[in-house]
Amino acid sequence: MSARKSNAKKRALGKALRQNRRLPIFVIAKTKRKVSRNPKARHWRGKKLDLKVK
Repeated sequence: MSARKSNAKKRALGKALRQNRRLPIFVIAKTKRKVSRNPKARHWRGKKLDLKVK
């Protein structure tokens, strides 16, 4: 990837990075383990980002 990213692409990549984190422990504790994983989590090799930004 080029080092010179547009601001829009950089923001989109940052958002994808934040969405890929695990759930906080307090959420798992609050829901009594009913919610235990992040449904938006993706692996860098498995699912690629489909960014529609220039």
